[in-house]
Amino acid sequence: MNAFIEDKHCAVLVVGSGAGALLAANRAHDLGLKVIVIEKSDRYGGTSALSGGGIWIPNNSGIQGLDNYEQALTYFRACTKGRVPEGKLRAYLDSAPEMVEYMRQQIGVKYNAVTGYADYCQHLPGASDNGRTMFVEPVDAGVLGDDFFALREADMGAKLFGRIALDYYDGQLLGARATGWKRKIFSLIWNYWSDIGWRLKTRRDRRVTMGSALIAGLRIGLQERGVELLLNTRLEHFIVDNGFVQGAVVSQDCNEYRILANQAVIVASGGFEQSQPLRTAHLPVQTQVEWSVTPMHNNTGDALIAGQNIGADTEFLHEAWWAPTVRIPAADTPNVNMRSALFIERSYAHSLCVNRLGRRFANEAMSYNDFGHAMIKDGASTGANTPCWFIFDANYRKKNILGRIMPGSIMPDASLPPEWWDSVLYRAGSIGELALKIAIDPATLENTVSVFNDYTKTGVDLDFNRGHHSFDRFYCDPRHQPNPSLGALDRAPYYAIRVDLGDLGTKGGLKVDRDANVLDVEGQPIPGLYAIGNASGAVTADSYPGAGGTLGPALTFGYRAANHIARSTQLAAATPSVARV
Repeated sequence: MNAFIEDKHCAVLVVGSGAGALLAANRAHDLGLKVIVIEKSDRYGGTSALSGGGIWIPNNSGIQGLDNYEQALTYFRACTKGRVPEGKLRAYLDSAPEMVEYMRQQIGVKYNAVTGYADYCQHLPGASDNGRTMFVEPVDAGVLGDDFFALREADMGAKLFGRIALDYYDGQLLGARATGWKRKIFSLIWNYWSDIGWRLKTRRDRRVTMGSALIAGLRIGLQERGVELLLNTRLEHFIVDNGFVQGAVVSQDCNEYRILANQAVIVASGGFEQSQPLRTAHLPVQTQVEWSVTPMHNNTGDALIAGQNIGADTEFLHEAWWAPTVRIPAADTPNVNMRSALFIERSYAHSLCVNRLGRRFANEAMSYNDFGHAMIKDGASTGANTPCWFIFDANYRKKNILGRIMPGSIMPDASLPPEWWDSVLYRAGSIGELALKIAIDPATLENTVSVFNDYTKTGVDLDFNRGHHSFDRFYCDPRHQPNPSLGALDRAPYYAIRVDLGDLGTKGGLKVDRDANVLDVEGQPIPGLYAIGNASGAVTADSYPGAGGTLGPALTFGYRAANHIARSTQLAAATPSVARV
């Protein structure tokens, strides 16, 4: 320990600063508990700040009459296939709508249901397309003061021209080229550039959206409550006394000290996807740290290791929130490669995906998590996946964003760095020539494209049913018929980009019960220790029920954890015989 750093004291220590962590901290404070939040990096917000900010909330107040508890439970059971105790599924469905109302009324973070945003697994019983996904309203983060500059910045791909924040509605409007999209772009540009006083401080937009809006709103709540947030502070190990977790040893600039928490520690520090040794040990196929789109060097499994060291059980360590990702060099930093996830790009017309044999292997428009599972399955049977290839033509290139690459109508090929060609992006005058560039048999790829082009004429994909489900078509241009997700690849030049098996984080971690209590290897709660978000085993098992399937559970079980700690505190106060030593 460092003699110059005094111990800190609180009732609840929260490890991590993502959405679940900050929600739990707000809630614990409101229930009368003193809270300290620690974050090991120099930015707060974690992976949540880089996310779309959506939350999957069945039976929420915005879709009353369009959803019901039993339908949602039926779907949840089908998604998890019996791998999660029903009590945990019910706990989520019971508390998620209540948690959203708490955020709205007590913290000021406002969410709205999106009618028509379909669940990801439309083929399962109980699936809905009536708005179980909710999106956060933009926030003026300028009110954060200096704390604004410690907010983890959204990915450049989520901004117009790398500067102007886009929300879900902006993205949908621009992606579909719906009526008014040009007017919307002008409005966004004007609002940003006319804010001269703010731009003199920073190029970052004060209007934050999506995951950044969620984090900013929750951070404003902590400011108003006077909750301490310590950056550059890393969890080293838990302090256990008489069987109770009563705090943690933490480090700051390599100096260790103690934070004593007389009621509980909530770990919300993410998964282990930024640790190559843990990835290699647990994930089902060999993947690389750099394929992940989570903050570099952050989520290295600190809480997982600390929990295992005191006897905590684990689950789902072989699972991740899979997402196909592509390499795109940073525009403003030499020799640095960035990652972009292909969330919706695969659903747009005039594109398809093939394995390294030149054959399609899945419905390209399916959810990113399911597409990741399809890559794994195809790789197991063919040995020719992870990576695979995303193929598209000049029609696609002109109209659509691809990760950080703007549409050709805005960012033509001539404006792209010359070193990208046949390295990041491959381009050729014919499908056969393109196949040779990416080491695929030309005849096979030509046949694949020919068959696919025939399907576009009828709008029916006889191989993988692409575009059949409402989710497949959600981001597509509805004017493109007969199937908004299917379009022929028939206009040169033709393009390809390598697709790796990336992720939004791992989803295995410390095993918890319905109130987020961490369980030991005998199935008993470890007193004083809670885990939420990707630090815990996912309530969704290997599935991804809908957009917001990561943040929704993190927030909800953070809410339940704080409630449970407060109840336990009240019980201990009323029954001295069970109070801690």
